[in-house]
Amino acid sequence: MAKYVIVVESGSDVTPELCERYGIVPVPMHVTMGDETVDDGSIDPIEIYARCNEMGVMPKTSGCSPADFEAVYDRIHAEQPDATILHLAYSEVTTCSHQSSKIAAAGRDYVHSMDTRFVSIGQSLIAVEAAKYIEAHPDATVEEIFAFVENLADRVLLGFVPTDLAFLKAGGRLTNVAFVGAHLLKIKPCIEVTGGKFVATKKFRGSMLKASKAFIDHMVSFGNIDFSSIGLAYSVGLSEELRADMEAYARELGFEEVTWRQVGGVISSHCGPTAFGAVLTQKA
Repeated sequence: MAKYVIVVESGSDVTPELCERYGIVPVPMHVTMGDETVDDGSIDPIEIYARCNEMGVMPKTSGCSPADFEAVYDRIHAEQPDATILHLAYSEVTTCSHQSSKIAAAGRDYVHSMDTRFVSIGQSLIAVEAAKYIEAHPDATVEEIFAFVENLADRVLLGFVPTDLAFLKAGGRLTNVAFVGAHLLKIKPCIEVTGGKFVATKKFRGSMLKASKAFIDHMVSFGNIDFSSIGLAYSVGLSEELRADMEAYARELGFEEVTWRQVGGVISSHCGPTAFGAVLTQKA
């Protein structure tokens, strides 16, 4: 019987509870504030914003290095020598992490890696669902697991509404810059993760609540939605009142289970404070 350990980057925002439940192992990405670079997760996003504000700089991020992966792969192999490691990677077009994993996997035939084409709660959803699939199919091969992941990734819808595009622009993560400066016109853009890239797709006017509802409506409009669950996410500063209103709205739309996630340092550095996001899946 195969024994699998799923590895993800910290930018997947898999919670400690889910990591514990499914044995998922995160590898730290990195956040840079001026001349200081720290591991993602070692500092609260509020502190990241505060330090960068004091220095008058924008936070920057970097992916995991080969050494980061080597340390994790060797630790897992030492503790579970019979385990096969499955790296479900953060979107390859946005970071060097997947390439770093491939370098680290050289000479380690127990490591297999694939690009999920998602970040944050999209990558988290894929990792957790893969873990559930393995629990239900303990004799599944690597190829069967990766086929399941590929099918699921094709059905995942991920997006968010930032209040300021300056963070995405500074980080070079926005593939189309036509929306930069939208905040000056009181326009809140919809950023979708498409083909692994951050793409500005829609413009919403009005309050953050109005824009957030319009964003969810837009995501649902893709059709064939699985209403059994929806994952909602936010960065620090988004009000509890708005979160409560959005949870109520999601349930009003018919979503049975609503889960929340506060994003960590890497994603916060891209989306800025007070952002709202969601991940949905389409039916198979």
